[in-house]
Amino acid sequence: MVMKMANVESGRYSGVKVLIMGLGLHGGGLGAARFLARHGAELTVTDLRGEDALRPSIEALDDFVSGMNGKPVKYVLKRHDLRDFADAGFVVKNPGVRPDSPFLKAARRIETDISLFLAHNPARLTAVTGSKGKSFTASAIHFALRETTSGGRAFLGGNITVSPLTFLDELTEADDVVLELSSWQLGDLPRGLLKPRVAVITAIMADHLDRYGTMDAYVADKRAIYQAQDGRDATIAGDDVWGNSFLTETKGRPYSYGQKKPSASGAFVCENGGPCLAVGPACGLAPGETARIVPAVPGVPGFHQKINLMAAGLALLDLGLPPHIIDDCMGRFPGIEHRLEFFYEDSGVRFYNDTAATIPEAAAAAVRALGSPVIVTGGTDKALDFSPLAGALASARAVVLLSGTGSDKLIRLLKEKNIPYSGPWDKLDDAVRAAVNASCPGASVVLSPGCASFGMFLNEFDRGHKWKTAVKDFFIK
Repeated sequence: MVMKMANVESGRYSGVKVLIMGLGLHGGGLGAARFLARHGAELTVTDLRGEDALRPSIEALDDFVSGMNGKPVKYVLKRHDLRDFADAGFVVKNPGVRPDSPFLKAARRIETDISLFLAHNPARLTAVTGSKGKSFTASAIHFALRETTSGGRAFLGGNITVSPLTFLDELTEADDVVLELSSWQLGDLPRGLLKPRVAVITAIMADHLDRYGTMDAYVADKRAIYQAQDGRDATIAGDDVWGNSFLTETKGRPYSYGQKKPSASGAFVCENGGPCLAVGPACGLAPGETARIVPAVPGVPGFHQKINLMAAGLALLDLGLPPHIIDDCMGRFPGIEHRLEFFYEDSGVRFYNDTAATIPEAAAAAVRALGSPVIVTGGTDKALDFSPLAGALASARAVVLLSGTGSDKLIRLLKEKNIPYSGPWDKLDDAVRAAVNASCPGASVVLSPGCASFGMFLNEFDRGHKWKTAVKDFFIK
């Protein structure tokens, strides 16, 4: 799909008819709508969901427009109308909308909140993508920049549910922006629009194959993160088959990270659970010189998160932060909501929310990070292989399954391996009860689904919030 940028000067959209396709509940559609309304656009919002499902976003948008005495928003819900697409000056699509949608073919121009942002962004940009770990890594980079940036400010947005349009009007050249970008968001961008000062690619694993069909097609969208870079920029990727292909292809300065010491510039983990060291020549490091950028025991659990902190540390090093400052910030980074988030303890049992683990490998990593937890897992399949998760579940204290097509696939593997399980449960309260009954003082209980959330929940974040509420309600009652 070829996307054309709107011809708008100085960020002013006065009188332009704009169609928001997919208001959603994650913030992107709402952020774009608010930004465009603030700049005078005439808005129509269309979404296949109804008013009840979208009520939080609709109320927030209506309150915003009313507060600025703007023109009321027109809503077309539970359907799309081709005339709205043909009449609009441009359409802002939600990343979840497939690019081959027949409605988009009727549009004159197509934008996303990311493309609108990039067209006007004056700040220094760091972009992060990957299959898993991108939210964590982007947040760790932002955490350090926010604490150390002098003369400017640091902002975080993108796939992490904060549209960068919510802060675009505040930005100056002295500021830093960290964007987390999904493959869908990258695939929607016109070639050459994204040129990050630093591009970070976290672990690449099979994901969204129900949409892409093949890994090559999926990874092709990831490659867009560095394709407009040049020698003034940096690309950071893991020391594996996919990462090495990225680092060979990029025109930016390549940095590799992993468990082995890189042959050129990058970072590695010392043996026996030691710290992560950066190695030059890069960012003031002499050839062969090393500098610690992640302590041996950071504040967040899990070896996979330590690897993500190492990628974040390399980005910060290339952006000019001193190694000792990076090491301190990476050691103090507290983690983020929905990613191995510790949120409650009762009777010596610790409860974690890892709802963002939406592929089997991520849920398997949670089992390894927490030792032998009681794990609540399963949900909707995305045409993925559950073998990595089934193998890890052999070391779990107990397995509690949520209902869904992914759980159906997982059950077959568990039976082959003679791994007992409870469920699958179609009510979260029942899953919580089963998990608590299987625990004991000193144990950990984690929701780490390894699957999509559709069916029982609105989205993965709704799943995480409801899990935390259900756990706390269980003990209060």
